[in-house]
Amino acid sequence: MLRIGHYLNQFFAGIGGEEQASTPPSVRAGAIGPGRLLNTLLGPEGGVASTLVCGDNFFNEQVEAAAEAVRGWLRDVRPDLVVAGPAFAAGRYGRACAEVCRLAAEEGIPAVTGMHPENPGLLIYRQAYAVPTGNSAAEMAPALAAIAALARRLTGTAPLGPAEEDGYLPRGVRRPGMRPRPGAERAVAMLVTRMRGEPFRTELPVEPYEAVSPAPALPDLTRATIAVVTTGAIVPKGNPDHLKRCSETRWVRYGLGNRSTLSAAEFECVHGGFFNVPASENPNVVLPLDVLRDLAREGRIGRLVDFYCTTTGNDQRLVDCRRNGEEIAETLSRERVDGVLLVAT
Repeated sequence: MLRIGHYLNQFFAGIGGEEQASTPPSVRAGAIGPGRLLNTLLGPEGGVASTLVCGDNFFNEQVEAAAEAVRGWLRDVRPDLVVAGPAFAAGRYGRACAEVCRLAAEEGIPAVTGMHPENPGLLIYRQAYAVPTGNSAAEMAPALAAIAALARRLTGTAPLGPAEEDGYLPRGVRRPGMRPRPGAERAVAMLVTRMRGEPFRTELPVEPYEAVSPAPALPDLTRATIAVVTTGAIVPKGNPDHLKRCSETRWVRYGLGNRSTLSAAEFECVHGGFFNVPASENPNVVLPLDVLRDLAREGRIGRLVDFYCTTTGNDQRLVDCRRNGEEIAETLSRERVDGVLLVAT
């Protein structure tokens, strides 16, 4: 019977949301949360023997302590397989799941996770076996079914096949093998298919992130017009444009007027990817209007434009990020802005 070690964050362990994201690692016997469904899917083949729980903030801010907790758990439990998550599109959770898979590999234990293909956690440990998932926990059942299927393959006697055949995301690993047709024939056939405008699939996919060159430094900040843009979802009280807590596709523009600071009576934070209460109590910690006004009064910058642009960066797809960036840049160019302060969370 397959003994599984399961890693979960504070949310899926039922401890709480962002307010509990600093929860330190703890071990629970058996299955909790999604692990119960995983047990059902595996049936008599196996089950969750132990669950490690850790808050997303703790894992990403106290990296060494979290890693030591994972190593200790793995050495104590010695599972046959580790399942991390699934993390869906949650970036911090995805990073933690990828790191758990990496640490398991160091201990000689196979591991599998589940993530949306655009989850940045996949950049942490590219060799992780990860099944593709949807954006959110609404896809939990199919995600765990895919994880269970891959778990069987990873712990079976037959070698694992290519990613497209066995249902996991490409790992950037190339293995030698035999094809029924020589490479030259396949290349010519692919070229002909492409010239006909028919769909084809390359044998060597390359999907790098776009390299963005840094902008040149401003020659004189004391004469520069500065704008502020944030992915921290700072909005007027009541969220008049209904900016989403996550998976937002839009950006919005709001006026600053003659305000010298952002007050909690007028503005709030609706970002769902971190504990946003401090940002709602003092919106200047995410959009530092108070400091920028001081810099303008001191003559250290020329002036600040009378508006800001914002969106919710949490789980935003790359295609939406790119479009939003282009639209914001066009807006700032029309306003003759010289430089932009980009504020994240």
